Amino acid sequence: MDGERPPSAAPRAEAAPETVARVRVIYGDTDAMGIVYYGNYMRFLEVGRVEHLRALGKAYAEIEALGYQIPVAEVRLKYLRPARYDDVVEVRTRAEASRAAIRFDYRLVRTADGELLAKGFTRHACVDSARGRAVRLPAVLAELFAARTDPAKERNASACDR
Repeated sequence: MDGERPPSAAPRAEAAPETVARVRVIYGDTDAMGIVYYGNYMRFLEVGRVEHLRALGKAYAEIEALGYQIPVAEVRLKYLRPARYDDVVEVRTRAEASRAAIRFDYRLVRTADGELLAKGFTRHACVDSARGRAVRLPAVLAELFAARTDPAKERNASACDR
């Protein structure tokens, strides 16, 4: 075939959709140096996560009402540039699910200049609220992500490594 690669036999799945939530940095988010305190980025990730779930059709409160919680089991965030007071930060979020966990990938971008400030992920277990035990994702949650997950994506690749 003259050095050309043969076409892939497997059709490529559509990439998971990205949602964008905006957060304005307030004074309370900053430290003595006038930049966002590193721990406050976790709140920004939460905003991205809950808005992503809402965009998929299920608010977090609805998930809790069904008797489930999705606590953070792992977090990784790579800080690249500082955010400062009054910056508007876009939290760009994608998600994919396995049988027992949900992974949210984030890219935090300053809207004024498009600068990538941080990138990372959170991985969440699914917990049955009544029993307090980890369980497989119930169908109602698995269906939210089923058609939105790209199986060709490396499962263990970190958003911080991309």
